[in-house]
Amino acid sequence: MRIIEHGGPEVLRTTEVAVPVPRAGEVLVRVAAVALNNTDLWTREGAYGRPGEPAARSGWRGPIAFPRTQGADVAGRVAAVGPGVPGSLVGRRVVVDPAIYAGEGPDANPVGLMGSERDGGYAEYVTAPAQQVHDVTESPLTDDQLATLPTAYGTALGMIERGRLRDGETALISGASGGVGIALVQLAQARGARVVAISSGAKIGVLREAGVRHVVDRAADVAEQVRAAAPDGVDVVLDVVAGDLLSDGLPLMREGGRWVVAGALGGYGVAFDVRRLYLHNAQVIGSAMHTRTHFALLMELARRGAIRPVVAATFPLQQAARAQEQLARRRHVGKIVLHPGQASTPAAAPVDRGRR
Repeated sequence: MRIIEHGGPEVLRTTEVAVPVPRAGEVLVRVAAVALNNTDLWTREGAYGRPGEPAARSGWRGPIAFPRTQGADVAGRVAAVGPGVPGSLVGRRVVVDPAIYAGEGPDANPVGLMGSERDGGYAEYVTAPAQQVHDVTESPLTDDQLATLPTAYGTALGMIERGRLRDGETALISGASGGVGIALVQLAQARGARVVAISSGAKIGVLREAGVRHVVDRAADVAEQVRAAAPDGVDVVLDVVAGDLLSDGLPLMREGGRWVVAGALGGYGVAFDVRRLYLHNAQVIGSAMHTRTHFALLMELARRGAIRPVVAATFPLQQAARAQEQLARRRHVGKIVLHPGQASTPAAAPVDRGRR
């Protein structure tokens, strides 16, 4: 399933192509499940802009070479290996780290993404560097659950690590019912943080079912509700919304607070009183995704089943456009997953709202 240009869901086209051949240092993965992300929508639309040209059509980090197979989040089994890769990997159940890194070190930052800067997992097969394929054969999670992890949970863990969230601190989480938001809630709670989550409507009840005691309704006065829930202030804000929330929210932080931004659902043009930043030793931190170190930590959690991703709906690969349309409506809780050759499950019935 490829995009042939930037545009709406109609630019997604089903195409028969040869099974890719893994090059030296690569593996071939038969895709069992591939999860959708907002990055899929924005890459298809070309909504990332460029330095100095915020309205320019662009992929994650620049122009895209079309046609492009989307899909960053892949779970499957190794079907073949390229030269220099141990044959023992064949048949292993794996999750692919989709990041393209700036260097070889464990803390290198991502500068590209599978599904944008290279072909991704909206397909029956995809190739990936062997060093970025993580063996999760023993994980109790399903393939669909594993596929939800790379971008959403990787982004969330990167935010938490860069924000230095510690046991006992208070974390304010925006967009808490989305894929990254739920990941932030689960990972922050697992770290021992006190979570204040921002959501709306029926999704508030789902978050409370997941054990979030303090849920703020974004339709009301957010700042007032946060002050009531965290009268001593917030240590770390984990934000995928930005916009007015960042503009108005800096005074909600404690001395030395950290505001970590990994999205702009509320708008990318932000203005705030810089005095609230330097007079209170606060920090605003950008966090695009994860590092190799973060991703390895995430995969260890997956092997133990220490996190329980929420799957909202599944679609066959041929219905990728419909799945993206549902993602754009933002009426679901959790993640939407595609897989080749299987029937869809209804969006109104989330697969798993439980937690561990």
